[in-house]
Amino acid sequence: MTQQVQEKVLVKRDFYHLIINGEKVESSNGETFQTINPATGEVVATVAKASQEDAERAVQAARQAFDFGKWKQYPVNRRAQVLHKIAAIMRSRFNEIVELEMLDTGKSIGTAQGQVNQAIEDFEFYAGAIVGHRGAVNNMPGQFHNYTEKEPVGVCAQIVPWNYPLMMAAWKIAPAIAVGCSVIVKPASLTPLTAIVLGEICLEAGVPAGVVNIIPGSGKDVGNYLVEHQQVDKVAFTGSTPVGKGIMEKASQTLKRVTLELGGKSPNLVFEDADIDAAVDGSLYGIFYNSGQSCEARSRLYVHKDIYDEFLEKFVAKTKAIKLGDPFDKGTHMGAIIDQDQLNTIDGYVKSAVEEGATILTGGKVAAVEGFENGFWYEPTIITDVTQSMKVVREEIFGPVVVVMPFSDEKEAIRLANDSEFGLGSAVWSKDGARATRVANQIQAGIVMVNCPFSAMPGTPFGGYKQSGFGRELCIETLDLYTETKSIISYYGSRPLNPLGV
Repeated sequence: MTQQVQEKVLVKRDFYHLIINGEKVESSNGETFQTINPATGEVVATVAKASQEDAERAVQAARQAFDFGKWKQYPVNRRAQVLHKIAAIMRSRFNEIVELEMLDTGKSIGTAQGQVNQAIEDFEFYAGAIVGHRGAVNNMPGQFHNYTEKEPVGVCAQIVPWNYPLMMAAWKIAPAIAVGCSVIVKPASLTPLTAIVLGEICLEAGVPAGVVNIIPGSGKDVGNYLVEHQQVDKVAFTGSTPVGKGIMEKASQTLKRVTLELGGKSPNLVFEDADIDAAVDGSLYGIFYNSGQSCEARSRLYVHKDIYDEFLEKFVAKTKAIKLGDPFDKGTHMGAIIDQDQLNTIDGYVKSAVEEGATILTGGKVAAVEGFENGFWYEPTIITDVTQSMKVVREEIFGPVVVVMPFSDEKEAIRLANDSEFGLGSAVWSKDGARATRVANQIQAGIVMVNCPFSAMPGTPFGGYKQSGFGRELCIETLDLYTETKSIISYYGSRPLNPLGV
């Protein structure tokens, strides 16, 4: 241990309840499951495991709160005040929430702090955004008047992934309750704790009972039950593309609104005129941040042939300097992998690359971290000598693995970038503003980062093209995904209308 190690502040809590209709409850059948700290392999806590009966209770609570409750009737300023209070409580418990997120996910402290900060900022952003969210008055022929109103869509099922458990919960809860919806959140079974705490904070801040319900449970049972439920009006899902396709198919049976934020295999283009050091640092962050467990991780790195060797030398050197270790040590750069299954998946992809003729420049194996031998760790990995047809180039690995290839010119760079079934994130490094704009305009992706490693800030739309899903989160436009637009046409002429002439 070093003096940089964060002092732990969390009050030990062994059991986490479901939150249904404003109450902390156990599951109807008494089932529970344990969450594991990926960094150590140790049990963090026991959690109530929701059943379909619990999901039904949550749906009815949300339905009652929406149809007959007062939340959607609140003036927007009052709802905004509650969102601000949620953010204030989160800030007052910042260190505790950061620690809980780290224990549940194995993240490094710097990574967890940034994500908790953004979760707080999401509530602050939507507290402001909702005040300006309104309908419009439209041009009409004389003596007619038309205006639109925004009304909450209703009961929303929100299915949250394990890679950003608190941040993704905030991305979904904040805009939904801002417009007056009721929500049922199903956090990932691997990482449910901070979502449960967020639900408790919502109640403490004044969100009425039934508006926010948190029910950790299996996707197969609870998730599917919510997606297929007749009284659920919208589903918002973040996760893998295959699961997203299944959700879309099931939701179609009741014509639910659906928002899908799915997989990615994001390209990172470094041109010959780029600031190489900035591009190296940004590319390092783009793939190894959050241990590579990000849907928009820039896992395909294309570098112009004229600077390929120089870039690669610096990139490998900095990758080798990445420190794995105690997540509470502020000098640790990269945390653990979420569980053994994901660790095996990552290692399987790397082995497949070697079998197909690729070269491992650094990393390429399970990491041995002193003091954390029972955790799940993988070395930051760089693979070269790959082709576009290889699995490691085509498929999402979801780990700290990047493939690097040279390109000859702008046209080839764009072709390589777009040669994917995914279209979530992308990055362009060039000092030539005209080139950066041309390339950004031709990349088939929902997000383009120009000389910048950051893909998401409150107010910036986040979402993808192609099989990366549809809909945008984290922005003002998200409010429209949780509302219906009602058109109201009135006639104020002095003569009665008789269009049939009867």
